[in-house]
Amino acid sequence: MRALLVLFMVAAAEDGGLGFSDQTATSIYGLYTAAAFLGSLPGGWIADRLIGAQRAVWVGGIIIMCGHFILAIPSNSIFFLGLVVIVLGTGLLKPNITAIVGELYEPGDPRRDSGFTIFYMGINLGAALGPLICGWLALQNWHYGFAAAGVGMLFGLVQFRMTRHYLGKAGRGPDPSAAPSDRFKRRAWLSIGMSVFLVACLLVAGLVGWLQYDAIRLAQAATYAIVAVAMLYFGYIFAFSGLTTEERSKVIVIFVLISAATVFWVGSEQAGSSLNLFADRYTLREFGGFVIPASWFQSLNPAFIILLGPLYSMLWVGLARRHLDPSSPIKLAIGLVILGLAFAVMIGAAALVAAGQQVLPAWLIFTYLLLTMGELALSPVGMSAVTKLAPRRLVGQMLGVWFLSLSLGSILAGLFAGEFRADAVEEMPSLYLQLVVMMVGAGLILMLASGPLKRLSGGVR
Repeated sequence: MRALLVLFMVAAAEDGGLGFSDQTATSIYGLYTAAAFLGSLPGGWIADRLIGAQRAVWVGGIIIMCGHFILAIPSNSIFFLGLVVIVLGTGLLKPNITAIVGELYEPGDPRRDSGFTIFYMGINLGAALGPLICGWLALQNWHYGFAAAGVGMLFGLVQFRMTRHYLGKAGRGPDPSAAPSDRFKRRAWLSIGMSVFLVACLLVAGLVGWLQYDAIRLAQAATYAIVAVAMLYFGYIFAFSGLTTEERSKVIVIFVLISAATVFWVGSEQAGSSLNLFADRYTLREFGGFVIPASWFQSLNPAFIILLGPLYSMLWVGLARRHLDPSSPIKLAIGLVILGLAFAVMIGAAALVAAGQQVLPAWLIFTYLLLTMGELALSPVGMSAVTKLAPRRLVGQMLGVWFLSLSLGSILAGLFAGEFRADAVEEMPSLYLQLVVMMVGAGLILMLASGPLKRLSGGVR
């Protein structure tokens, strides 16, 4: 479904779209993806303290499905209601399905990184099929594509319910060591209800015209807000969560890894925005009388994850058996450098576009291949590292903070993507060069810091 959002928002009204400018559409896309990941922080807390990860995943999936069906209603104003509903459901589902995977492995189990890679492959199976099905249906009507995403979520819920017993006790209930009192639960649910009511009021105020929202300024303000939330959260954890000295050291490592991941997502999240528009506007897509939908290129990343995931899984296990497995910071650094190489490819493609040419799909295919190679070195390994380093009572919340890095990265990615304007194609090569410098530079810094981080990790790789 995400593959359609920017394309739908920039499409002309006579073509069934919203007719937004590139800057507005990419800012809204960044806000949407950022909010979905930001919701992971309270979503992880709700599971940790109130309902458990399995129930959070089930309820979150139902809410997401409802959001997709709302998007299927052919009304431009109700479109934003659907996005908000999906955001609420994603906040419950994303961190907690990851936490369940972490609980399937004992501490120190060398299969953990490989297990997360396999999990990552499963998530991306739907991500590969979604753009193909939804993108084709969207050619007939944009809202058919959104409805198809809701049907896919329904099938996923049925499968989860039928196979839930295989999870055993993983995520079945809140952490017993942090069991709250009944009074705490009542106050918590009251706070959650009031927060949802406030969001609903702000949404209604915007839909009826009482409030006017500027997507670009809102995205800029949200950037500062998310950074403030992250700083306040880590300050709270260090000051009031009763961490031991060893736990403090490990939380510092988590903070560094999350910071590095944020930089990665600024580049990686260009896939749904600037790279999506590049496929639509500057890529030759007609072959033998058939025009490839631009959204189909969004299937490349998850398809490559499915193909390469087993190889990465075997690589980490093989290196671990030979005591050559790189530490998590080194793996994340490798991911950043590879992503930088992906945007180095786009410099060449952008140069051809700036010269007035359209480019072959091979440029984007190779870019997505490198992007995927970097993602497989960083994302599943990063999630695995968080579950290994975080105190047991804070695993869900720490995974929520991991997704907070995705939130911040998505907002920054949306703002950066707005610079790829259709009326300034000559600036595209320099913009991709900026991404190369950002990714490679962050990767090299993380490599240099890997030694001290390894010591702070206390033997956790």
